[in-house]
Amino acid sequence: MTGKALLFINGVPPRVLPDSSDYALVACTDGAFNYLKKMHFPLAELDFISGDFDSRTRLEADLYEEKFIYTPDQDKTDFEKALEILTERGVTAVDVYGGSGGEMDHFLGNLTVALQFTPLITLNFYDETSRYFFAPKHLVLKKMKDRLVSLFPFPTATNVSTTGLKWPLKQETLDLTGRIGTRNIASDDEVSISFSDGNLIVFVGHRSLTAF
Repeated sequence: MTGKALLFINGVPPRVLPDSSDYALVACTDGAFNYLKKMHFPLAELDFISGDFDSRTRLEADLYEEKFIYTPDQDKTDFEKALEILTERGVTAVDVYGGSGGEMDHFLGNLTVALQFTPLITLNFYDETSRYFFAPKHLVLKKMKDRLVSLFPFPTATNVSTTGLKWPLKQETLDLTGRIGTRNIASDDEVSISFSDGNLIVFVGHRSLTAF
């Protein structure tokens, strides 16, 4: 299989569920399965549900047994194990919901897992305010004017240059112990971001700031 997958994990659930018909594969971890049930997500559309399933009921086992993938390895997070399954199935990109919010150690752990998989798969996280992802060395974003853009080194990114932002950067180093690049604003419709070494997370606000 190739194409894009939709993955729900056990952070804060989205207020509005994405359209699953846009994806070649739809999956969730067992923690996310619990909130998808409450939100009346069409569970028949799930291709698999991964986890240790400590909390599943007998009825759920009867209805969805063929979709369960048991992943008991406690040395890996549920997110990491789900991404392993997706890469084994040949998925090339994943949109992740439920990756942020809740316990912040989980959020930071999810970012660390995403960094490990970035060479293998394109990952985009979505929450109520933004889309965020590990940026490639050269990136162009369109339809950006007046949207919030934050650059976050993880933990460093060198020679960072931008165009199309209210406060541009020119071959600067961002570092968690020094300068970071959060809370910028797109001044143009097109924004370019480049850097030479390190890792850089880009957060893009869903809406124009003029909409508030």
